[in-house]
Parts: sequence; structure tokens; C-alpha cells
Amino acid sequence: MAEKAYITPNVLKWARETARFTLEQAAKKITGLTPERLTKWEEGTELPTIKQAETLAKAYRRPLAMLFLPDVPYDFTPLNDFRRSGSKDLSTAAVFILRDIQQKHSWISELQRENEEPVLPFVGRFTLNDEPAIVAQDILRTLDIDPEAYQQKEPIREWMAKAEAAGIFISRTSFVHSRLPLDSDEFQGFAIADPHAPFVFINTEDWDKAQLFTLVHELAHIWIAATGISSEIEPATAQAPNTNPIERFCNAVAAHALMPDRIMASLIVSQFTHSGAIAQIAERYGVSSWALLVRAHGRGLVTDAGYHSMKATLDKEFKEYMRALAEKDKAKERSKGGPNPYLLRLNKNGRLFTQIVLDAFRGGVIQPTLASSLLNTSVNNFSKFEAIMYR
Repeated sequence: MAEKAYITPNVLKWARETARFTLEQAAKKITGLTPERLTKWEEGTELPTIKQAETLAKAYRRPLAMLFLPDVPYDFTPLNDFRRSGSKDLSTAAVFILRDIQQKHSWISELQRENEEPVLPFVGRFTLNDEPAIVAQDILRTLDIDPEAYQQKEPIREWMAKAEAAGIFISRTSFVHSRLPLDSDEFQGFAIADPHAPFVFINTEDWDKAQLFTLVHELAHIWIAATGISSEIEPATAQAPNTNPIERFCNAVAAHALMPDRIMASLIVSQFTHSGAIAQIAERYGVSSWALLVRAHGRGLVTDAGYHSMKATLDKEFKEYMRALAEKDKAKERSKGGPNPYLLRLNKNGRLFTQIVLDAFRGGVIQPTLASSLLNTSVNNFSKFEAIMYR
């Protein structure tokens, strides 16, 4: 007879609920398990076997030992939710990503403090009382970025490299694993504004041009020390009346940083009368045509009527572009078998974070099990990370 696991019932229930699994969803993780029997485990009238407890712990992304604690343990403090009221509830995938990044942040922040690393002066340098354009200028100056002279073809890569060089940890992914994709309608990004270890997460389920705006929006969160989850990240004109004031401010900062006044002052009205011309300018600065149109409208380069007419045109072209892109991606995956899994994992962990963990592991500062847990891969595959990082 299989050995029983004397787990703590209310801890088992807490683990399921914090993973955002219903009884029905959790029961499907074990062959033959019914929601009714799982309820008995959570009430303490029956016990699972060790193997069954291990399966549920893995599904809930909790250590098995946690299920044996005498009571519900301390967990990470939920991040502030800056999304509009009525936004989608965060799914299991979102909860797992938040937890993963918080675990990474907790470890790296403690390491930085133990090493007596100086705090980063730009974290919390400004408040909502400051002008968004001033905050944007400080971000550009601190990161040494000039939107008129990007050094890389894809501006987002330059922004990420400069942000990590300044000590900001960047993580990007569109899934927890193949069966748990993220939804950009739930959230587009979040920031942890810790002066020792600031983190930015970008949901890459969102389309590529929107990701740069999300990145700079989240950097603005760090500059005003506003830790939290974001959605509806978009230029100012498009925002709904009930958008959180912090989100409105960070959107304005992002618009000013990516499309500074000096750039907008060099543009003329005739450049906004044709979608092709708008797309060409937008491509140069790594933003969407729509973001550029909104910024131009705000500066009086486009009339109200012209804005609404061009927006309809851009919306139609965008939908056609996304359909074509989806077909192209499907064809690419069929022909190449999908993207490099280690590159995807490197993006998820972040290059700066991965480098620090590898250095700590190589230097004997942390044990192999911890390094493996932090990077979500076995120690035997660390060399594959390093091969990609130094290309």
C-alpha cells in the first residue's frame, strides 16, 4: 500500500488557491482524482499518497515540504495593481510569473545588500508632482540613450542593454511553459522598484512595437518608485477616464522618452497625411504608428478629424499585419521546429540576472541546487546559456 503523506490540509488548500486553480482544474493533475476527493484532502478527512502530494506540489509550483508546514506560510506580498477596475482576474500563468520574478528579486536583492552594493540613485528620484518630460529626460540621460541616434537596428535591444548596464533587471516572456501562456489582456508588464535590485517584466505575448513602450513605461515606475502591475499601457490620448493616475503619468513619460519634443518639433503636418509615411517615421524610433499619431495629435500636428480618420486606417492595417505575422510565425515554427528554448529561457531569466547567478555559482557562493532553481534549468545546461550570452 502506498505511503500516505501527512500534509496539512489548510496549507494544501492555500497552495491550490494561490495558484488560481479550481478544484476541477487541480483534480485533473492526478489520474482518477475527483474534485470531491481533493476536497476531502483539503478538509483533512482523507490523505493523499506521497506521490500524489508531490504531483500537486509540482502543479502548484510549491516545494513539497511546504505542504507539511503546521500552518499557512508567509508568502510574497502581492504587488500593487495599477490596472483599471474591472480588469481580468490574474490567471494561474500570471500568478506563477509574478511569483517567479519575486523569488528572483528576493534573492538578488539580499545578495546586493550582503555585498554592500550602493543603492541606485535613480530609483524614486521623482514623484507624480514632477513633469513627465523632465522624468523622460532623466531616464534618457541616465541610460545614455539618444532616440535620434540608436546604435542598434531594434531600439528595444539597445534600451534593454543600457538598462541592464545601469543595474536594472529585465525579464521577458510570453509563457510560464507551453501549456501556460500569458495573456496581454491581463497585464502587459510590471515593475519592482527596489533601489538595490529594480526589476522590470515585459509580457512578450503583446506585439513587438508595444513591448518597447511597455519597457519604458515600467522604467518610469522605477523612477517614481511605484512597484506594481500594469495594463492598458498606451499613449495619453487613448487612455480611458478611469486609468490609474500612476499609469497615466508613466505613459506620458514613455511617450516623451521615445518621442522627445525635439524630435516631434522636427516633423511637419504633411508627414501625417499618409499611413506609409507615419509607419516609416515610427519604425525609425521603434514605436507603433498609432503611438506616433497620438503624440502628433497632442502637439497639434494632426487635427481631431485627421486623427480619427488616420486611426481607422492604422487599425485596419494593423489587423492585416497581425494576421500576416501570425501566418509567418506558424510557417517558421513548422520549418525550424520553433525558437531556441535556451534563448527563450535566457530572456525569461534576464541576461543580467543570469550572469550574476552564473558568477555566484562558478565562484562557489551558491549551491548547484539554488543556481538551478533560480535559472529554471539543470546545472548541466548552464554552458548553453553562456554560449548564447556571449554571441
